Amino acid sequence: MEAKDLTIVLVHGAWGDGSHWEAVIPLLVKAGYKVRSVQNPLTSLSDDILRTTQLIEAQEGKVLLVGHSYGGSVISNVGNNPKVLGLVYIAAFAPDKGENLGMLLGRRTASGGESIYPDANGFFWIKYEGYHQAFCADISADKAMALSFAQKPTHGQCFGAESGEPAWRTKPSWYQLSNQDNMLPPETQKEMAERMNPKKIVTLDASHASLLSKPVEVVALIIEAATSL
Repeated sequence: MEAKDLTIVLVHGAWGDGSHWEAVIPLLVKAGYKVRSVQNPLTSLSDDILRTTQLIEAQEGKVLLVGHSYGGSVISNVGNNPKVLGLVYIAAFAPDKGENLGMLLGRRTASGGESIYPDANGFFWIKYEGYHQAFCADISADKAMALSFAQKPTHGQCFGAESGEPAWRTKPSWYQLSNQDNMLPPETQKEMAERMNPKKIVTLDASHASLLSKPVEVVALIIEAATSL
């Protein structure tokens, strides 16, 4: 599909916001694409599905969804929208119907999990001093510090809610796997990616934050997906 006929909607993950795509957005725009990055509240899966759906409906024409981390759960559900043509997963969850993220995380232990803690209001945080190693070990310490201090807490409902019928069963999908991921184990990523039967799996030598540390490679996969639709 030509760039002028498609909007790429980027969906961030937990402990972040739409600005986590800051290295990806300029590259996509320079390639001629219209890009929008949702700002999800991270208060519940249903809230995030609603906010993302609203952004999709606000666009003219068709949409390619790109989800990072928890954002993969959002696009798996939102992707059933008829305006959505395909899905790209960036080190992301790809739950099947009835699964929740707690179940998927429970398959294996990830070192980054040691830095996660709840507050009194049901939200989960990553310890400020542990954010760099847990989330984005392959970016600069200064950048990681800024991300850590500006992190957006994620409510436990996001991890406990059951997923609906996944869009990846009926729509073309692509998956980028991060093999140095300390948040979502690479083996679990591989299992989820392979059962999706995606058009392509790309493995990067990257942390969970591949969208920040490997933006050129991530954008290349997104554009490959966009042009094939």
